[in-house]
Amino acid sequence: MDGRPQHTAARGLLVGLDVLLVVLTVVTVVRAPAGQRTATAVVALVLLGLYAAGRRVVRVHDRPVDAPRGRWWPDAAWVTALTVVWAVLLALSPEALWTAFPLLLLQMHVLGPRRGLPAVAATTVVAVGAGLARAEGPWLGFVLGPVLGAAVAAGVVLGLEAIVRESQARQRALDELTRARRHLARAERESAVAAERERLARDIHDTLAQSLSAIELLLRTADEAIGTDDARARALVARSREAAASSLAEARRFVRDLTPLDLDGGTLLAALRRVAERATATADEAAGRAGALTVTVESTGTPRPLPLAVETALLRVAQSALANVVRHARATQAGVALRFTEDTVVLDVVDDGCGFDPGATDGFGLAAMRSRAAELGGTLMVDSTPGSGTALAVAVPLAEEAAP
Repeated sequence: MDGRPQHTAARGLLVGLDVLLVVLTVVTVVRAPAGQRTATAVVALVLLGLYAAGRRVVRVHDRPVDAPRGRWWPDAAWVTALTVVWAVLLALSPEALWTAFPLLLLQMHVLGPRRGLPAVAATTVVAVGAGLARAEGPWLGFVLGPVLGAAVAAGVVLGLEAIVRESQARQRALDELTRARRHLARAERESAVAAERERLARDIHDTLAQSLSAIELLLRTADEAIGTDDARARALVARSREAAASSLAEARRFVRDLTPLDLDGGTLLAALRRVAERATATADEAAGRAGALTVTVESTGTPRPLPLAVETALLRVAQSALANVVRHARATQAGVALRFTEDTVVLDVVDDGCGFDPGATDGFGLAAMRSRAAELGGTLMVDSTPGSGTALAVAVPLAEEAAP
């Protein structure tokens, strides 16, 4: 967690203190007694210079909100020096009483609740004493003013820090939840992969491996029979061919099982149309009305038979891209285009949705698309900015004679 909520609140408080202290110090000098104005101005400059120097050294807003505060150097030394100079300024001009409020805020923020509250109390006593010493009329205001100011200062700082703590606690909970979800998703993927590997291993062992072992045995026996019993050798070779044909049929069954259902017995363009229809139906169901999303599918160029691996990769990319359109883009129009050139097939998926920043996305979807394209020697390009829709293109090079 980076602590940005704390930094924002702390910096906002300190900027407000900067402005408030400067303004009230200027007022103190302007309204100082005529005979004390020069001395008041000199002390005020010392106060502001000391404050500016300390602001560069004491970086409370860069620390965690629960970190220990109020150490003697430089935190407490800076606050103590400011308080002493302020007391001198108060002795020269009664208007310096107003500068007590930003000083109280600073004491609470820099020293923390444990050391800040005693410092606030001491400063309040000095302010009340100075006011009562000069009081020529009702004295209640000289007591209530500093006391209420101290209470407000303590309440503001403690309230802001409580908000920061709550924000940090929520951020920690969110980070833990995100990590847990990623761990669960990774575990589910690994479990699915392991289960599929185990299933394929069992099927291959019980079918192809046994058939290949039988073929090897038949051919070895046929080799021994050549020249001594040619008829038997030919019969063994024929049985080997039958076993090889059976193994080939079994291997093709495995391939069919691993082939996307949308490609089973159809073209890639037809499969893309079925995927688009499902995306449209899903968007309509999610929006609760028909026509929420319109997806068009078209093909340009001269269609060519594509390798199964290429068709599977392009179909999977289209499925993932349209799923993102339905879930995240809030689009009303999307288009899928299959473009054939002399040596390349290109899949384009565009939408008029809200867009996103590709550089700021760390999800699995884009990484999986790039991986599929890279495995076939192709490239993936994404053009999107927030608020301007998204255009995705996958280009895969083709051999001179591509076989299905």
